[in-house]
Amino acid sequence: MRSDLQTAHVMFAKVVSLAPNVAAGHAAFGAVLLAQGDAKAAMPELELAHALDAHDTNTILNLALTYSQLHQYTKCVEMFQQLEHANNPPPALTPEAAAAYATALSATNHLEAAQEQLTQALVSSPDDATLHDALGTLFAQQQRYNEANTEFQRALELNAELASAHYHLGSVYLNQNDPASAVTELTRASDLAKTNVDYIVQLGRALRANGQDETAIQVLRHAMELDSTSTDAIYELALTLQSSGNAHEALPLFEKVEEAHPGDPAALTNLGLALVQTGDAKSALPFYLRALKLNPGNPTLCEDLGVAYLQQSDLNHAIEQFRDGLNTDPNNAYLHYDLGLALKLKDDPTASITELVTAERMAPQLPDPPYTLGVLYMQLGQFEQSQIELEKATLLRPDNGDAWALLGTIYKQTDQPQKAIDALQRAIQLMPNQPSPHITLASILSEEGDHKGAAAERKIAEDLTRTAVSHQRANFALDSGKALLSRGQVADAIVQFQTAVNADPTFAEAHLALANALAQQGRNADAAIERQKALQLQLATPVSAPVVSR
Repeated sequence: MRSDLQTAHVMFAKVVSLAPNVAAGHAAFGAVLLAQGDAKAAMPELELAHALDAHDTNTILNLALTYSQLHQYTKCVEMFQQLEHANNPPPALTPEAAAAYATALSATNHLEAAQEQLTQALVSSPDDATLHDALGTLFAQQQRYNEANTEFQRALELNAELASAHYHLGSVYLNQNDPASAVTELTRASDLAKTNVDYIVQLGRALRANGQDETAIQVLRHAMELDSTSTDAIYELALTLQSSGNAHEALPLFEKVEEAHPGDPAALTNLGLALVQTGDAKSALPFYLRALKLNPGNPTLCEDLGVAYLQQSDLNHAIEQFRDGLNTDPNNAYLHYDLGLALKLKDDPTASITELVTAERMAPQLPDPPYTLGVLYMQLGQFEQSQIELEKATLLRPDNGDAWALLGTIYKQTDQPQKAIDALQRAIQLMPNQPSPHITLASILSEEGDHKGAAAERKIAEDLTRTAVSHQRANFALDSGKALLSRGQVADAIVQFQTAVNADPTFAEAHLALANALAQQGRNADAAIERQKALQLQLATPVSAPVVSR
């Protein structure tokens, strides 16, 4: 069949070349192109055939089907209406054509006409899977999900290999917050239609919703390999990278989406968020402001913009945005928390406590409000209240080492030494490189008469402090070396990089920077040694999963 179509393609291409003003040649060539799956190439041939002979019903039908495949639904409806008017009574449509007509009617907001078209078609073809799939899609668009599921299941009973039915059923599961079932159906759809980018992108969405970010990233990268211009694929990959903690790689992808859709508030918002996550709140502000202008009063936007101002230490504008958001959504616990945090930073503890308590009451499952309240009460000398809040915070988030360290300090202040020791030891387990819990623990052990234990803790604290200072020195030298290297001062840069690795021999980035600089001098053997050291250090460093609080 494929070879027959190719032969027909070659033959009719010659026909239209030799007789460019004959409608039949263009109609036949367009039909062949459509059968080969190239609707884009078929469209001009069929349009020309229709212009030359406006009454040919086969051309009108093929043109309608072409417009449907290209999602030009208004033109598709016009062609089917012309087909109806060309014959009395109107010709019976094939199931494929009836489904295409109904899809176009639905897309142009003629839902009743679309349902009538499919219902009539099912009377004569009750066992056609395509028609059941189209009717299910129509129900899904109206959020009639139970009816939609019934139609999709029926379509798959009739034809288990119908990729579109798996895709539509998976999409319904996704809308019903059942991502696991969605992944199953969308995986099947993508397996059956391996080059359909829409199916692959939807699978990526479902995988992300199901908490399978790594697999989602692989799937979405494959979608971009198939179609590097697909904005949906780019956007979904950016969102998935962002949710997995990789804002740096997501940022240029969001920039591409924003260029393609400059008036889309969601694209602007996510680009702004990526900039904030990479520490560039200043550049994020204009994107947030544009998004807020397009969607004024949106509480999520107000919160994001407020956080960007907060990162810039612009407390007044941050507070203004948080309050604007609360005017629209007064029961938003996140906004109350953000406002409480900003007021705390503005040294207004009374107002801050009011907002933080409100956030805690509205969302008792959130660990941040009690933690911040615990800090604030401690700073105010209200140790009993601080203890209550910090105990809540550690219960809600047991891996918060800072909360355990502060709780240990509070227990010390309230003369509960054993509880203080337990809390501080938990903090040390969670933050083994922090000297402060060791210092506090040493003080308590000394008061309890355990002078040997206290001395050991002080020694650990001194070593950690020395290591921290060395790492700071290494960071400073590394930054200096990078600046020198950017100005072409390779020899001076090497001196700084060597200073960095001497200050902190475990600093992989410094070894790698030294390797690159040595390579520029042609010292490839030395560069290889440094590169090997960097690789060994990177492999020895455990990768922690990003913590998402929201």
